[in-house]
Amino acid sequence: MVVMAMLFGLYPFLLKLYADGGYQGPEFQKGLMKTVAQVNVEIVKRSDQAKGFVVLPRRWVVERTFAWLGRCRRLAKDWVCLNTRALAFLKLASIRLMVRRLCN
Repeated sequence: MVVMAMLFGLYPFLLKLYADGGYQGPEFQKGLMKTVAQVNVEIVKRSDQAKGFVVLPRRWVVERTFAWLGRCRRLAKDWVCLNTRALAFLKLASIRLMVRRLCN
């Protein structure tokens, strides 16, 4: 919950959180309400009738972004010891992605 407090402290305009089915329990809801009460949580679940691969709403955006960031050599393995350095490399990789999208 420390990460959630920091994230929503830096970006107070975020009002919606998409979460996996593993976060639908009361413990997560209680901790989230203590940390950030203004956030609306939407649990993205897979249909019981679905067979094989199914694209889930909003989840593909996160998975696509992780795939793009995974292409960066610095982020492919966890080489850095400090979290601040890892966050710096993550920000640099995100900036690189945004600049490429703006230039094309």
